[in-house]
This record gives sequence, structure tokens and C-alpha cells, in this order.
Amino acid sequence: MVDIATRVYNHKWKIDPIVRSLIDTDFYKLLMCQSIFRNRPETTVTFSLINRTSHVRLADLIDEGELREQLDHIRSLRLSRGESTWLRGNTFYGKRQMFRPDFMEWFEGLRLPPYHLEKRDGQYELTFEGKWPEVMLWEIPALSALMELRSRAVLKDMGRFELQVLYARAMTKLWEKVERLRQIDGLKLADFGTRRRHSFLWQDWAVQAMLEGLEGKFIGTSNCLIAMRREVEAIGTNAHELPMVYSALAHDDAELAQAPYQVLADWHEEHDGNLRIILPDTYGTEGFLARAPDWLASWTGIRIDSGDPATGAETAIRWWKARGEDPTKKLVIFSDGLDVDKIAELHAQFAGRVKVSFGWGTMLTNDFRGLAPADGLAPFSLVCKAISADGRPTVKLSDNPNKAMGPVEEIARYKRVFGVGQQAAMDVVV
Repeated sequence: MVDIATRVYNHKWKIDPIVRSLIDTDFYKLLMCQSIFRNRPETTVTFSLINRTSHVRLADLIDEGELREQLDHIRSLRLSRGESTWLRGNTFYGKRQMFRPDFMEWFEGLRLPPYHLEKRDGQYELTFEGKWPEVMLWEIPALSALMELRSRAVLKDMGRFELQVLYARAMTKLWEKVERLRQIDGLKLADFGTRRRHSFLWQDWAVQAMLEGLEGKFIGTSNCLIAMRREVEAIGTNAHELPMVYSALAHDDAELAQAPYQVLADWHEEHDGNLRIILPDTYGTEGFLARAPDWLASWTGIRIDSGDPATGAETAIRWWKARGEDPTKKLVIFSDGLDVDKIAELHAQFAGRVKVSFGWGTMLTNDFRGLAPADGLAPFSLVCKAISADGRPTVKLSDNPNKAMGPVEEIARYKRVFGVGQQAAMDVVV
């Protein structure tokens, strides 16, 4: 096990590149990338960094030269032979050869496209533009680089013993969460914390702690590199990126209304079983389910990623019942803003009514609240999203209007097309 505090003190983390591999990313990015490679390879997209916690002035904290150094290193990465062998030959979700030979040949030759970086009003404007299968793979490493550089900036002046105490306290804090979670009978929980982790070494430590502390209750990690190294399941399905881009490419309102279902029709052709998970909230869960084609009701489950999670799960249960499906055989994955109390509450409310699982993110891999001066390591909300496709703006509405993004006039249009009315705003913490 790595002595993280000593590593930080001795080398100020210079010895550790933040992103070590092209598979130091979330599993769903690779699944989506293969689908896009097959269905929309020539679509041009632009991704952009968005700091939703504006008081965290990243450009004041992070040296531009260090950021460029890390981004340039990411562009130098290639799949290793061992990584390629793992992707080609491993069994994922019960399926061997999840990744097709043509996709793997392309991925093995991939070099991430150039980036554009500017400073503006205390923030970094970081954008990536190019063919969708290439540009989309910048999202997770870009977020990892910025999150970890922020951590390094806060820690750089701490002494050896100060760092040892800080990490000891963080480890104790996480282990106390693990001890509480292992009391929950039937719990199923995965690490979803790559995109806002404190650091790679810390995420790896957290996964090891979960493996030992939760045993069979811990079902895997979204991080492919850690999954490979620690020999655990790689977990992930699909994300909002797919319907956002498909919708931006729609030529009229009628095509727009069908775009989220076309995404899942393409997905249906490639995947079965536990990979058939609906993410319904991109343009409002209620309307999505109300207009959904009947074949979607047969899918394995649903992921709840915005709005009130209990409300989302109750909506899904009513929908399954109305479509003649048995909710007790369906999987509900909760993945938004979770910590121990909320996990325990949701499990108690829905266990036995549905199959319950949790994707635990930021508060697993980046809960350093109260451990640094001025709470300088408190997690914040940083995203990297597709903002345009073939020159057309993308839109996300969400079940929480505070997560909405896109031009004002396009947001209004999407609300009209998808029948989204008044929504309850909720604070976006992480």
C-alpha cells in the first residue's frame, strides 16, 4: 500500500503524473466511445470545462505551466500491451470481447487531439474540439488533472507531519463510513468517484479500503485502470453526453423529441443484461418515461442522477407497474451526491421494492472537508461537457434546474418540446 503522505512530501507529487493511462477513465466512456465509433464517428463536437462552484478560482490556485505540462503528458499516452490485452480479453458484465476488434485497433492508435487553454476572470477556459470518438475521451482526464492540481496547490506548503496527520484523518473518516455501510444488509455499492477525486493515489486507496471493509457489498469501480490493477469489476453504462449530442443533431422539433430514444435504440443493438440501464433525466424523467416506447420497459433498470432520488425511484416504480413489469425484478442505481446517510436512507426505503445499487462518487474519493486550512480541500462541482455538435449547441435540462446548461433560447425550446414544467431547484454541491 502506497504511503500517500510521504509521496506527497518527498516529491511534491512531481514524480506522479496525474493521469497514468488512457484507461485511467470511467468505464462508461469506453462503452459510449465504441457506440459512437460505430454510429456517429464523423460528428464534430466541442467539449468545455465548466466550474459550477465559481468561488473556487482555479486559475488563481493552479499554475498554468503545471496544467499545460499535465495536459501535454495526457496527449502523449498510448494504450500499453497489457491494457489492450485486458480490454480485448477480459469478461465485462458477463460478456467476453466486449470491445470489437475494429474499435480496439482504432483505440490502440489513438492520440488525444489538441486542447485550447485560456485564463479568464480567475478561471480556466479549457476546450477540446474534433471528432466525437476522440474528443469525448478528454473529459475524465481533464477533470482529473484539474482536481488533483487543486489538491496539490493546497498541500504544497504542508510539512511532513502535517501531511501524515491530514491523510490519517482522511483515512479514519473514510473507514468510519465503511464501518457504517457494512451494517446494511444486502448493500451493493460501486466506486463512481474518478471525475472528482482528490488524487489517483487516494482513489486507489479508497477502492482497497472498500474491498477489505465491505467485501461482497463492494461490487466494483468505474475506473478502468484501478479495476484492472485491483482485479475488480469495471462498472458503468452510459451518460447524458449521448442524448445531448444526438438531440443537438436533430433537424426539427419532431426529430428532437425522438433523439433520446434513438440513443437507446442504438444501445439496445449492442448491449443486453445489466448494461441496459436507462438514464432518463437529461430532459426530465417524468416526460421521458411517459413518452418512452414499450420496449424500454423491458430493460434491466434505471439510474437516478438528479433531482430528489426517492421521487425519481417512485416515478420509475409507477412506470414499470403501468407497463406490466415487476419492479422487484428491476435495478435502480442511485448516483447523485451520495454519502453514507443518504445511502442508508434510500436503501431502507427501496430494498425489497426494487433491486437497489449505489454509485458512490465525490464523498468517497474526495471528502477532505474540514481537514485543511480554510477548508481548502472541500470538494467542488467541476464538469467537462459537450457544448456543441456539428456547430449546434447542446442542452441539458436535468431534473434539477441548477444543473441545466445551454443557451437560454434553446433551453426554452427543449422545455417546450419535452414538456418540462416547473422544477424544484436543489443545491449542486458535487
